[in-house]
Amino acid sequence: MGSASIFAESKSKFMYTQVWTKYLPIIRILLKRSAAAEQTLDMNRIDFERAGSGRKAGYKFIIEFRKGRVSNLISSSPLASNLAAVLLQDAVVKDLFQKVDYDISLNTRFQLHIKNLSSEQGALQEADHVASSGSDSSDSSSN
Repeated sequence: MGSASIFAESKSKFMYTQVWTKYLPIIRILLKRSAAAEQTLDMNRIDFERAGSGRKAGYKFIIEFRKGRVSNLISSSPLASNLAAVLLQDAVVKDLFQKVDYDISLNTRFQLHIKNLSSEQGALQEADHVASSGSDSSDSSSN
């Protein structure tokens, strides 16, 4: 039970790290692009099945990054935990996460969705500003 179980536990904790590290450069680009619109990355299912146990279950998650940290519970998903660890170890990504909140999710079709919440929040604030300033003045142009 000694070293074999420790090795198995350790392997399960980091089994997807290599896969996520492979995708890190494009994820970094998509995080930056997400300021304009939500981004989607189609990923290779085989990469994950080779790294994991080969079963299809469990390849779905959402990670909420708030103020530079993971704010939701992801410990039950090695796939999500490994992604969060890889992202938070990258200096560029960590800097982005300090400035902006993100939701990153994976669906069962192996599409990684990256949503920049500041762009959504900015749009809501702008809409509130336009609505409140539109009611104050009658000379705003409406086409």
